[in-house]
Amino acid sequence: MNTDQPASHSQSDLMDPARANALRVAMGDTACFSKGSTLPPFFHQIYFWDPRPPEALGRDGHPKVGGLIPDMGLPRRMWAAGRMQFNAPLVTGTPAKRDTVVETSQRKEGRTGPLGFVTLRHEVYQDEVHCLTEWQDLVYRKDPAPDAVKPEAPQARTDEETRQDVRFSSTLLFRYSALTFNGHRIHYDLDYARDVEGYGGLVVHGPLLAQHLMLMAQAQLGPLETFQFRATAPLMHFETATLCSKGRDFWVRGPDGRQCMVASA
Repeated sequence: MNTDQPASHSQSDLMDPARANALRVAMGDTACFSKGSTLPPFFHQIYFWDPRPPEALGRDGHPKVGGLIPDMGLPRRMWAAGRMQFNAPLVTGTPAKRDTVVETSQRKEGRTGPLGFVTLRHEVYQDEVHCLTEWQDLVYRKDPAPDAVKPEAPQARTDEETRQDVRFSSTLLFRYSALTFNGHRIHYDLDYARDVEGYGGLVVHGPLLAQHLMLMAQAQLGPLETFQFRATAPLMHFETATLCSKGRDFWVRGPDGRQCMVASA
């Protein structure tokens, strides 16, 4: 199914430098933001919270579908991919506005059963300047059967020019969930992640992996004009990730060689 008229939603937020400093410190760097500082790419993820009361949340901790995002009867949610077009930098200490539209929503049959695909488009403005456009691709699926065979993950490239090993503790996952106001229980509730959704541990946020890759890309290439990423396999909190790059290609390799994310800048 496809939506005939796209749903929309607008939010405003003050780009508080204290929140950006908290993310920087949580990721192991020195806090350095003050009023008027330029935010690194993708740091806007820690703003534009949309708090909901407990009765408005689904079993997974996310807001219930059926409002902005249509209800397709599929309980499991994941952020599958994203892409960004950067037009102007966001700065701290100044209000910003984000307009969100549901570009597409459809349900299809996949190899593992029914799948729901939703694409959100976010437009972010500050001082009436259009700073960035972000597309967020979400996938919804049914619960796995107890005897379901997990799909085989693709193997990652091994021809990187640069690499960096990164670990993600359960504390970091909790702090990132708090900073992004993301209640998804797969990131902090081990029993839920393992017993309900069938993961081997807590799942590292896809956007957190993408954040690391974007910072790597900016350090190597300078200010980014575009960035896109796609999650291909989950990474667990007890696993070491290897961040890799070659030219404008970036990817995350798991400890067993599987490809967890691919990206390009």
